[in-house]
Formats: sequence, C-alpha cells, structure tokens
Amino acid sequence: MKTDFDLLQTVEQGGCSAKLPAQLLETIIKNIPVLKKDQLLVGTDTHDDAAVWKVDAETAIISTTDFFPPLCSDPYEFGQIAAANALSDVFAMGGTAIMALNLVMFPSSRIDIAVLEEILRGGADKVAEAGAVLAGGHTIDDYPPKYGLAVTGIVHPDRIMTNCAAQPGEILVLAKPIGTGAIVAGQRLGAVARDDYQAALDGMKLLNRNGAEVMRAHGIRCATDITGFGLLGHVYEMAAGSGVTIRIQSKAVPLLAGAYALVDMGCIPGASFRNLRYVDPFVQFADGVDYNLKMLLVDAQTSGGLLLSCPKDLAPEIARELQDCGYPSAALIGTVEKKVQSAVIVE
Repeated sequence: MKTDFDLLQTVEQGGCSAKLPAQLLETIIKNIPVLKKDQLLVGTDTHDDAAVWKVDAETAIISTTDFFPPLCSDPYEFGQIAAANALSDVFAMGGTAIMALNLVMFPSSRIDIAVLEEILRGGADKVAEAGAVLAGGHTIDDYPPKYGLAVTGIVHPDRIMTNCAAQPGEILVLAKPIGTGAIVAGQRLGAVARDDYQAALDGMKLLNRNGAEVMRAHGIRCATDITGFGLLGHVYEMAAGSGVTIRIQSKAVPLLAGAYALVDMGCIPGASFRNLRYVDPFVQFADGVDYNLKMLLVDAQTSGGLLLSCPKDLAPEIARELQDCGYPSAALIGTVEKKVQSAVIVE
C-alpha cells in the first residue's frame, strides 16, 4: 500500500545521528553493575556491536537491537534501512542472522496507518533478504515514529569477530563509503543532487551479509561496522580495545558522491561535532589534514560499512573480494601499529 507521506517532516535528526553522545553513554554504562557469567563471551566491556552468549562448544548466540527515527522520506525505504542497520551488528560479529523482532513506535492518531504498513513491509523484506525469520515484535504509540529490530544470530564460539582483536602489522579495510550524515542533512536543505541522495539510500539498504561471508572465509578476528559515532569513533574504540594505535590515511577513505561538496559548503550535521568532541582527546591529526575530510571522518553513519583488520598480505585480496560481492568502494584505509601515546593518528 503506497503512501505519499513524507517521514522527514516528523524529525529534526534521524537514523544513527539521533544516538546519544558517546561520552554520555560511557558515563552511564560504567555506573551500571553487570553480572559476570562465564557464558557471556562478549558484553559491554569493549563497546562491541552485540552481545554473545556461549550455548555449547559449537554454538554461540548473538543478540543485538537497534532502532531510530526516520532519515528519509519514503516509509518503505526507511523500513529497509532501519532493518539493514540492525542486522549489521550480527554480521559485524561474523555471525549468521536467524531471527528478528520488530521494534515499533508509531503515532497511530497522527499519521495514516498505511505509513506503518510500508515501514514494516520494508523491514520484513530486508530480514528475508538476510535469510532470517521475522517472528513478531512490540509496538507503542509514540511520536515521532521510530523503527528497528531486535536480532538474534549464531556464530561458532571460536570464530567470533570483535572490535578488540586488531594486531600490529595488520591493514584496515573499509567496505562502504562514508558521508551518509552529510548527504541526509543536504537533502533536508535541498542542496544534494538527486542521484547522490539515492546512491546514499541504496548504500544504507545494502546488507553487510556478503561482507561477513568474505570475513569468515579469511578467518578475520577483528571487525566492526561504522554507525553513529562516525568512522573515527569506531576506529578509536577498536584501537583502545585492542591496545594498539591505528593510523588512518584520510585521502584513502572512500566518500559518497556529493558528501565532500556538502561539507565544503558548510553542511555539517550537529552529530559530527559531538563525535569530534568524543574522539578529539585520543586522535592526533597531522598538519595539513583537510578540514572537510576531518569532518567527514566523524560524520555519523547509518547502516555503514564493515571495518575489518586483516593480515597485510591478505588485505588487497580481501578488498577485491568485497568489491566483487557488492561493495565497489571497498578500500585499504589504514594500518595497525604498536601503541603510542595517541590511539589514532590521522594523516
């Protein structure tokens, strides 16, 4: 049931740009007592993408959830993007998605229920594409609308990929280009080219499932996906969790078409400045780093690409395989080094 309702009119910020600031989350989480269990293989300690619970010697359960307000006009596309974003956490841990539950917040008295039907149809189609089963969910009446999933996946306990296993000498590979925050902000201002905006939406709808298969085939142990804290936020968490320093080559990072021009004209979302404040104490920017690139490196991404740390000799092959299986912008963007004073160095 198609509808012409524009979801963007309901929000000031949507997608992963609506996340709480990272510093605030860290302050809250560290004060919450956590019961330790031997079966909990991955919890809150490393800011990983999902929790992992060991069932037996062959199986571990991945559990994650993600939801947010609209970041595009079309309800069906919003459902697709929100679902792809939630599913991505399972893929970033090297897992296989098996089941999902809808998380729905929708103002039934203010927006035609046909809009919700389209959102749910988009989510259901993306869950099916991921090879998982949509098995129910929960709804409340709330404004503005929000949508996402609680996702369950499985992984072998010995093949879990975390964001705290990078080793000196490895190379970082990024699967998708960045710049979705700037592109969405540009759409609100009417300043982005139609094709550039659609390309950004298509990238956010693209599942990280194929990327996970490439990582599993090569035995990758360290990975994450790039979302609301921006590329540098997630790189910092990887460096801190792994006890290493990561050096990023800013000009090697792939960008969405139109993103650089938007930042150059001053279209910089507020989430970018929040992310910069978060990482600034831990990141050393070399003299001469392009300001526009700097701001894109902290641009809040929604349903972003996989970031993996891999052996130097395998990195070019892995990048090519990612390009061949649906991520044409996959690129080598940095190196992992022994820890020095700064967790991240940007050149």
